Amino acid sequence: MPRRTPRSTLDRLRTPGRFPKFLKTAAICALVAGLLSPTAAGTARAATADDHCGGRCSDILPPGENGNATLAEILLNQLFGTQPAHAEDQLGPYANLAGGYSALTDAKINNFFDDASFGVPSGQVASTEKPAGRGDVTIVRDKKTGVPHITGTTRYGTEFGAGYAAAEDRLWLMDVFRHVGRGGLTPFAGGAAANQGLEQEFWRDAPYTEADLQAQIDHVAATAGDRGRQALDDVNAYLDGINAYIDASDRGRYFPGEYVLTGHKDSITNAGTIDHFKVTDLVALASVVGSLFGSGGGGEVENAVSLLAAQSRYGVAEGTEVWESFRERNDPEAVLTVHDGESFPYASRPDDPKGAALPDAGSVTREPLVYDRTGSATASAATAASTTAARSALGSARRGMSNALVVSGKHTASGHPIAVFGPQTGYFAPQLLMLQEIQGPGISARGASFAGLSMYVELGRGQDYSWSATTSGQDIIDTYAVELCQDDHHYLLHGTCTAMEKVEQKNSWTPSVADGTAAGSYTMRAWRTAYGPVEYRATVGGTKVAYTTLRSSYLHEADSIIGFQMLNDPDHVKGPQDFQSAAQHINFTFNWFYADSRHTAYYNSGDNPVRASGVDAEFPVWARPAYEWRNWDPATNTADYTPPAQHPNSLDQDYYISWNNKQAEDYTTASWGDGSVHRGDLLEDRVKKLVTAGGVTRSALVKAMADAALADLRAEDVLPELLKVVTSSPVTDSTAAAAVSKLSAWVSAGARRTETSAGSKKYADADAIRILDAWWPLLVKAEFEPGLGADLYRAFTANLPVDESPSAGHGPTGSHAGSSFQYGWWSYVDKDIRAVLGEPVQGPLARTYCGGGNLASCRDILIGTLKQAAGATASQVYPGDDQCSAGDQWCADSIAQRTLGGIKHGKISWQNRPTYQQVVEYTSHR
Repeated sequence: MPRRTPRSTLDRLRTPGRFPKFLKTAAICALVAGLLSPTAAGTARAATADDHCGGRCSDILPPGENGNATLAEILLNQLFGTQPAHAEDQLGPYANLAGGYSALTDAKINNFFDDASFGVPSGQVASTEKPAGRGDVTIVRDKKTGVPHITGTTRYGTEFGAGYAAAEDRLWLMDVFRHVGRGGLTPFAGGAAANQGLEQEFWRDAPYTEADLQAQIDHVAATAGDRGRQALDDVNAYLDGINAYIDASDRGRYFPGEYVLTGHKDSITNAGTIDHFKVTDLVALASVVGSLFGSGGGGEVENAVSLLAAQSRYGVAEGTEVWESFRERNDPEAVLTVHDGESFPYASRPDDPKGAALPDAGSVTREPLVYDRTGSATASAATAASTTAARSALGSARRGMSNALVVSGKHTASGHPIAVFGPQTGYFAPQLLMLQEIQGPGISARGASFAGLSMYVELGRGQDYSWSATTSGQDIIDTYAVELCQDDHHYLLHGTCTAMEKVEQKNSWTPSVADGTAAGSYTMRAWRTAYGPVEYRATVGGTKVAYTTLRSSYLHEADSIIGFQMLNDPDHVKGPQDFQSAAQHINFTFNWFYADSRHTAYYNSGDNPVRASGVDAEFPVWARPAYEWRNWDPATNTADYTPPAQHPNSLDQDYYISWNNKQAEDYTTASWGDGSVHRGDLLEDRVKKLVTAGGVTRSALVKAMADAALADLRAEDVLPELLKVVTSSPVTDSTAAAAVSKLSAWVSAGARRTETSAGSKKYADADAIRILDAWWPLLVKAEFEPGLGADLYRAFTANLPVDESPSAGHGPTGSHAGSSFQYGWWSYVDKDIRAVLGEPVQGPLARTYCGGGNLASCRDILIGTLKQAAGATASQVYPGDDQCSAGDQWCADSIAQRTLGGIKHGKISWQNRPTYQQVVEYTSHR
């Protein structure tokens, strides 16, 4: 029997919005009646571990904990909109914060978050089970959210329970992403263009063989000592739990309904199989997570192309100066996480660059990934998805997302530190993350983990401490120019002509109930070298080369398991230094934050390679020993890495903020845009004001986060300067004057994108928002393209997109993803306009662009584009998509839970905040 009414999975595959018409109402109802199962419940009291939060720990993860749905539940949802238990009970409170934060008090926090205390009060126990009849582990579910609270008396039993609970909550999603990690999503889930793009994006980054995946596990077990061996034991127990649930749900016929809808199981005979999970599946899952959120770098070829364009426009010396001013490697006006003045030099511009391998102008071509397309793989939507996937995989503008606000106890009302933090992982149904509590020998934690990797809590709390992360984006990926020899698939490795390794993934698909995409097929083909996969071809000084990308975590995604194991171990983490030592074992590029009752801490993780002297990390370099990472071993992809003390780190700073901004002075991140205006400023300004006033409370810090989550960065930090130029002389044109009036009123009101009232689905200041959304791309182009020239302007926009408004399609989930204003030209506009106004600018652009630096000419440009924007209709600014009709401004911004399976959820109003979020204030310490 299932532990409760088998749940809904609405959540996983990128499936079409409707099922085929042959699923008529009567047939659905008859099928539903035969598929529903009775509820399993219990009344036992959950064990409670040592908890020092004093009821002041809260968290939230929409849409809900329940991410598995039977076929019956999926059909009910599709037909009547009904939701399985706990499928979306966290979505409403999460959404309501946008309209309710202004009146927030500490007593009201759990109106918008859930109590994250350890254990479950006896009156709140919804169900209790002994998975697979084991006597050494118990899974208790609470009534409010259905979160699993796993308590084991043995280490094996604890991890078995974690695997069992993961499969109960996310089996289909886990199955989807183990196929994504292997580049085999389309044969499993269907050939929709989005599925094609997803598998291509991740397989391009990590085209691993089964032997590669196994080697990663073997490496951890062989090199990480007792912890490595314990990790392997934990993984095997976790897998046993997953597979026990697969067998039980198959026998009981309460497995996720997507297996039927995609043709893997028969709803009548139960024929078909759900493959057991194996250890290499978890490495494939880890490679997806690491690629999405923890692998900063790349973009060296695009950087070289824009540098050459700048030098072509201005000459070598001035062109280089112009390029560097737009790159903003170490902009003095950039907001910093470590703001106490300490410097952490990394990836800085060398005084005497060596080894650069810049391509000959016009010679760069992207290496094809997809070959031999047939059927629906030849459609325009499929080829467009391939182009988007390649751009996402190869550029440096990776969507890091996530934010953190942490205040030292010296500035709080209670004298204890307060943190509001979490990862911004997009919005899926079900969510990529899942909540759990794990208590057992050597493990005591509650929080969020990526589905299929939940043998440990990855972001959450321990007995007397909490931790979280944001994506950092420092450069751990380098591009090498390998010289070709013999033919296009041989290269020089330390003087020897060496064959590239061809790795292929052949995929084909046929229509199913879930995905009606016509049959099709293609082959993904990667050419691998010791310096990583080939991504581009070009000539350098007439010599044919292949550009490869080498990532320090390539073939090492499994290594980070040790750091997460430490974070879950109460015997390891007893204070901030222990937390930092755990984070040092994580090779993904993250900013890690910590709070307990006395201390706060920060550490920037990642295997930062030690580069050869003179190598500029911004550009491709020759694949020769003199320019390789120091002590690099091509057989294992290991090298020397910068020591922990050289990573940005800090203890007990007055406050920390992070929204994927620059970490510290002289610490260069791979992505562009760390300048005078960054979305991190939205947090910095608010938290600094709170700290200056003192007496910070949990609700005050939540308010600061929630207010920043509704702010339009352009309107708050750049629009006032633009209006200064426009109003430097009387505005006589009636259209422009009306627009200025609306924009000024919006700025005065706070420059937020908020509803007129909760649930109205209409914005206050709607006209002003529409005008700015239309104006921004027009004014940027008119301001910069005449001075830069079309070629250089185009090259710079490839390095850094012009805009990232809420309604734009961006990030790993496309539009409707919440996260906004991470990348854009706001800093360039800000510096340029201030220069035109004669205001001081630190780290100015090499030239003044708006109107050639003339205030009157700049004003003419801005007024001309403002009039054009004011005349744009809502339907033109918001043209509509698969979620919204043209002209629906609120809907264009709204957050949609992107379906990865059969269950759908409604849209919520836009917020720019973490998907999983904690609010914590510990009152005592062990």
